Amino acid sequence: MKTGTIVLIGIAVVILFITMNWISVYNKIVTYDENIDGSWAQVENVLQRRYDLIPNLVNTVKGYAAHEKGTLEEITKLRSQWGAAKTKGEQVAAANQMESALSRLMVVVERYPDLKANQNFLALQDELAGTENRIAVERGRYNGSVKMYNTYIRRVPASFYANIAGFEKSDEYFKADQGAAAAPKVEF
Repeated sequence: MKTGTIVLIGIAVVILFITMNWISVYNKIVTYDENIDGSWAQVENVLQRRYDLIPNLVNTVKGYAAHEKGTLEEITKLRSQWGAAKTKGEQVAAANQMESALSRLMVVVERYPDLKANQNFLALQDELAGTENRIAVERGRYNGSVKMYNTYIRRVPASFYANIAGFEKSDEYFKADQGAAAAPKVEF
């Protein structure tokens, strides 16, 4: 074989290797990016479940605690904000505000022993507790997907390909509200 043919075959092999590597890395980036969307969709599913339970919970509490109108109205307003949220950031903010309002609602419930014994309320409270656990699990999965994607596109060689293909780091972690670490004050 001639030297020119060997050089061309070598160049073709290098180009083939780079192309195959590019395809592999690109597909992996796309997979991780789609995992973020899928994880977020699951977070939305469990948050929607929470918001679907809230009207029943609020109506049950209304019967017992009519004069706690402010808390109940706030929860209804926050539920509407969730429905109106367009971006992940707005949905995260609405969800965090709702968690805070639900905590205050549970403090109100403590003031009404008859309500705590009501079977409808207990069933709704159990459903809501289960939903809150699901939310925590799905948030963790979502944040894990974001972390995996961000880590991958920042590592070599994927970072080169991600920059070329226009993939950017995701800043959409689901974070706790500021002040969430502080224990709520319960006063009777």
